[in-house]
Amino acid sequence: MFHPLHAHTHARPLARLLLIWAVGMTALSGWAQSFPNKPIRWVVVAPAGSSLDVIARAMQEHLKDHLGQAVVVDNKPQAGGTLGTAEVAKSAPDGHTWVMSYNGPLAFGPHLYPKLPYQPLRDLQPVMITTSQPNVIAANAQFPANTMRELVSQLKQHPGQYNFASVGNGSASHLTMEYIKAVTGTFAVHIPFNGSPPAVLATVAGQTQLMASVPTALTPQVKQGRLKYLAVTSAHRYALLPDVPTVAESGVPELKGFEALAWNGVLVAAGTPRAVVDRINSALNAALNDPAVRERLKNAGLDPVGGTPEQFTQLITQESAKWAPIIQRSGARID
Repeated sequence: MFHPLHAHTHARPLARLLLIWAVGMTALSGWAQSFPNKPIRWVVVAPAGSSLDVIARAMQEHLKDHLGQAVVVDNKPQAGGTLGTAEVAKSAPDGHTWVMSYNGPLAFGPHLYPKLPYQPLRDLQPVMITTSQPNVIAANAQFPANTMRELVSQLKQHPGQYNFASVGNGSASHLTMEYIKAVTGTFAVHIPFNGSPPAVLATVAGQTQLMASVPTALTPQVKQGRLKYLAVTSAHRYALLPDVPTVAESGVPELKGFEALAWNGVLVAAGTPRAVVDRINSALNAALNDPAVRERLKNAGLDPVGGTPEQFTQLITQESAKWAPIIQRSGARID
């Protein structure tokens, strides 16, 4: 039977819980308003001079103006970017430690590393996509194909006879070519290198015949006639290379709708208060929309994106699902 005394007994813990919740929410609100209260450490999972580093340094001063605190760039390129990404995943969820990461550690890593020390969307909170750019499929100047249609034909006629270079095992440079092989049912031998300079030199020398890479690494060799562009991997023609056709428009039926982009963005530790995430997102979008920053990024061959935390979360989810079967087929594993 219901008794008012029992109701009163049950009400006391509930009232206490509500009071604790109200105090907690007030503290969180105050925390968000006082954020940031010390310099921000921005871990960039690529070396100095890389495209990720260029983005961070282009935005650095503008972020200081927006947030009222110094933003200190810390380059941590080890282990294909997974080391720096893992470090921020384990950092205090207070918004004072960021990571600039990319599709390797965020979408490919979970399918490549058997012992990855983090799960991207469990341990990290996406804040904003910074830039996106296509890879370009390039060939040695003497290679007997000038288009993607001719390339697929060559690979079908001579399975295993040609080599393709990549900037590293499990990189976008590697997996873009595996994607093409997978959908066209062709085979070429993968030769991984440590970074773009040796991979480009091997393709120029003819030790490897093909490679996919971001345009900045290839353009000087193309201008000197040592390499030639076959196609860009974006869905639409790339503004900086308007004369180079897309893979999708090659006329090869299996490549219709093909798209493979190199993208990157800023994340913080999971559990960071939403108000703090929104404050960082607002500052990043404002810096990315500054005309001087946009110009600097465009000159480096980078397309500024921006947007919401939800858009970045969706990108990571979709790209992870898209690349999982391609990575599985390629047999690429990194211990």
